[in-house]
Amino acid sequence: MAEERRPETPAEANGAAAVFVVLGKQLKLMRERAGLNQREFGHLVGYGPDQISAVERGVRTPRPEFLQRADEVLRAEGLFTEVIPQVEEAMTKARTRHPEWYRGYAALEAQAVSLHDYSTMGVLGLLQTEDYSRAVFTQRHPPLDEETIEKRVADRLSRQQIFEEWPPPEFSFVMEQAVLERPIGGPKVHADQLRMLLRIGHMRNVQLQVMPTGREVHPSLGGSFTLLIPKGKEQVAYMEVQGHPKLITDREEVRVLVARYGIIRAQALNPHESLALIEKVLEER
Repeated sequence: MAEERRPETPAEANGAAAVFVVLGKQLKLMRERAGLNQREFGHLVGYGPDQISAVERGVRTPRPEFLQRADEVLRAEGLFTEVIPQVEEAMTKARTRHPEWYRGYAALEAQAVSLHDYSTMGVLGLLQTEDYSRAVFTQRHPPLDEETIEKRVADRLSRQQIFEEWPPPEFSFVMEQAVLERPIGGPKVHADQLRMLLRIGHMRNVQLQVMPTGREVHPSLGGSFTLLIPKGKEQVAYMEVQGHPKLITDREEVRVLVARYGIIRAQALNPHESLALIEKVLEER
């Protein structure tokens, strides 16, 4: 079994993580008392079921506006709004946990004012559902132990808080059509992942596009890559090949990838056509 060395995070050392765990348990109790499942409750508060699951397990930080809405929906009479100051304090102490080799990029991603990604093999981690993410890590070879899998899943879900930032970052995602059609995790996991892509694709600050398999000319057969601009810093690029990460800061190398990404977007389906294709794949699966 593969092992992963991970030093204790500040959130674990100072007890901040415990705040989120306790709050998650209270949320789950109140939700169940209200007779709502995670999907129903998520619809009422503007979260997906995977996000609700992550909050209830204490691996996703609940935003103040989420706590305000949850208090109203569950008629908690201040149970959640009263702890907002403590949650905000805990948020300043906690930081995202990631494998050591990934932390440099993760820190930049958390500061991104714009992020653009081209995916070729699977759904980008930032867009994955909990079950899809777990399937990806479970299928990894050499195998990861169960504890590491759960850590990796929690870390991946925690990154999705970037979609809740205000002002919101600008996102664009281009994925190969094969990514949509590859049923990672089985039929249910596949369908839920497609639904999540549709939800994210309809966000006002997101442009989601699909590169059709039938294209005869393709500007980038060299693999996936991500472009991002951290707040107050220059644009960088990031890519992984067989588990080997590369953070690119050289201006000329970044410029080439930016130009290539522009051609990819131009040759892909437009966002409206792309969402229609995702809906079609979901219906036909």
